[in-house]
Amino acid sequence: MKVLFTCVGRRVELIQAFRNAANNLSIDLEITGADVSESAPALSFCDNKLIVPEIKNINYIPVLKDYCVNNCIDVLIPTIDTDLVLLAKNTEQFIGTHVLVSAPSFVEACMNKEITAELFKKSDLEIPQEINVIDNNISFPVHIKPKNGSSSINAYIVRNRDELDLYTKVVNDYLIQQYIKGTEYTVDTFSDFSGQPIFITPRIRLAVRSGEVLKTVISQNDEIINEVKKLLIDNNVCGPATVQLIKEENTNKNYYIEINPRFGGGSPLSMKAGADSAMALLRLLNGEKLGYMYKAAEDGLVFARFDQSVIVNEGK
Repeated sequence: MKVLFTCVGRRVELIQAFRNAANNLSIDLEITGADVSESAPALSFCDNKLIVPEIKNINYIPVLKDYCVNNCIDVLIPTIDTDLVLLAKNTEQFIGTHVLVSAPSFVEACMNKEITAELFKKSDLEIPQEINVIDNNISFPVHIKPKNGSSSINAYIVRNRDELDLYTKVVNDYLIQQYIKGTEYTVDTFSDFSGQPIFITPRIRLAVRSGEVLKTVISQNDEIINEVKKLLIDNNVCGPATVQLIKEENTNKNYYIEINPRFGGGSPLSMKAGADSAMALLRLLNGEKLGYMYKAAEDGLVFARFDQSVIVNEGK
């Protein structure tokens, strides 16, 4: 079986998860990593390297398509937000290769936090109140962030009017919302190709750096699981997605923040805990039928992540 990951960057854990899943299934897996940079560390863990143009380059899709055709790639897996919409709109070009992405309309909605909020509301989920008018009636603190942002870049907690005046000049095309104080959750999900959920795994974010989790604990909360399951089914989500929410500290209400329709940076942790979506994908590609696996991950497991280095170019 042949897998191509785009924009592999630092996604070493994800590649290792697929390698482990293939070994457990006795599948001979060949992994190709695609990236714009030859020094991307995850390339060192792939069987093949594909250096591609930047995503905005008109040759990006043709290069990927030609590689998939010439090398009989079974599945193409995007790993970052940047190329999700482009790949979703061009899946029909990848004849013979399954592009692991949901429908373009859903992916586009997830790229805009204002539209994402509408998805949550349609599934009867609570969202932070949006602040559309900047006046003296604003109750601080509030949260300002780009509508199309990711990785918590240019996202700020604003505590007074002076800070708000400053950040509205710094953040382009911003969204201002009520600030919710409480416990942050990421929910790793995986659904089959017809949109039926297989895994739903809530994790509490104990420590975060640049939007990616450093420490996390599996927390199998039934209320969150049921709410997210409805969200997935309502939107016919296919493959991986991560959902972020905050459980407000006083009311215990769940306020939903965003959806990333791909494997999240911390998704390999849910796989290690038992909700092995890498293995599920390989089984689906082999033609197996999988049902919903309730609380497949071991509850209470705590994970701490760390950095490693790899030589990407020989010295003199």
